[in-house]
Amino acid sequence: MEKISFNALTKIIRTKYELIKFHLSERSRRIWAANEAKSIGRGGRQVVKTATGLAFATIQKGMLDLTQELVDQRVRKKGGGRKKKIITDLYLKQDIETIVESSTRGDPESPLLWCSKSTRNIADELNKERDRVSHTLVARTLDDMGYSLQGNRKVQEGGDHPDRDAQFSYINQKVKGFQANSQPVISVDTKKKENIGNYKNIGQEYCLQGKATEVKVYDFVDPVTGKASPYGIYDITKNNGWVSVGISSDTAECAVNSIRSWWHEMGNASYPNSKELYINADGGGSNGSRVKLWKIELQKFANEINKTIHVSHFPPGTSKWNKIEHKMFCFIAKNWRGTPLIDTATIVNLIANTNTKSGLTIKSKLDSSIYQKGIKVSQSEINNINITKDVFHGEWNYKITPQN
Repeated sequence: MEKISFNALTKIIRTKYELIKFHLSERSRRIWAANEAKSIGRGGRQVVKTATGLAFATIQKGMLDLTQELVDQRVRKKGGGRKKKIITDLYLKQDIETIVESSTRGDPESPLLWCSKSTRNIADELNKERDRVSHTLVARTLDDMGYSLQGNRKVQEGGDHPDRDAQFSYINQKVKGFQANSQPVISVDTKKKENIGNYKNIGQEYCLQGKATEVKVYDFVDPVTGKASPYGIYDITKNNGWVSVGISSDTAECAVNSIRSWWHEMGNASYPNSKELYINADGGGSNGSRVKLWKIELQKFANEINKTIHVSHFPPGTSKWNKIEHKMFCFIAKNWRGTPLIDTATIVNLIANTNTKSGLTIKSKLDSSIYQKGIKVSQSEINNINITKDVFHGEWNYKITPQN
């Protein structure tokens, strides 16, 4: 038999390879190449390498595959391929969350978070020192974390203060400092008032077909049952909360008394060695930055627990950025959707049975105290407050120390 030259063999193998290469997987390609090299004999691997461009290592791996029985349909062995970036870069997810943390917006009636920074801008910040991530990977990671990029959305409730973002950053840094020192950080606010009685509650729940719960046609307030004013405290670090369900006016006295209840029921046990307490609150309402009674009641509370109380208020028109809105209140609304809030016991139980996959737990209690509206505060009482204003926007950021 006439011996075929190297060039002729190479041409034959190249022609065969060009015809079938697009129909081969990674594994079948190397097995085919190994089989051709084996059939040629001596010098076969060099011929196949020259004809196909496959590496010697690939052909050698195909030789091993030829000797093994096919156990599964894997092209590569389990664990093969490039590792995910979030596995090789252990701090990537944490760094992404740090960047977007101060720029997140929350809807109080929805657990969805959305980010006001584009994925390209986030990627640029992450890649300042070294190449770490693409904007597409940032988008996928944010999606896994529960964030999504949104278009324009009506979120401003009032004027846009020029130092709004600076205040967000200030609060963010102070929260991190308190958490690093194992000091309590809470977010506080009053949830939307709810009619008590057999009224329609937004949402749906499963019922037998045609057996939907019947409720009142009109939502006029019942003078006997009145309205419930849930005041909430959310522990940012522990991911748990407290809600005092008030039946009286939503006043500063009511707000501080709710914080007091949280401290004695939950906070003291969670932070037995704490020396300070940091409160994040809205700029208005019963815990507003300009409410004098709020500061007087906080002074009483600081004296009682003998701890310095730090307070930071969110700028005007940014109440929805308050953590409690999209970390706790939204889940309460979701839990009681479609259920008439017929009495205070129902409200308290529905709140207390709210939980999430992330571990959120809430305790709730009825506050039957009657709080007087329109309490006048004297100048001497104001002067007696042991308050120290921070250098940066002291009207928003201050601390009240015990008078003991």
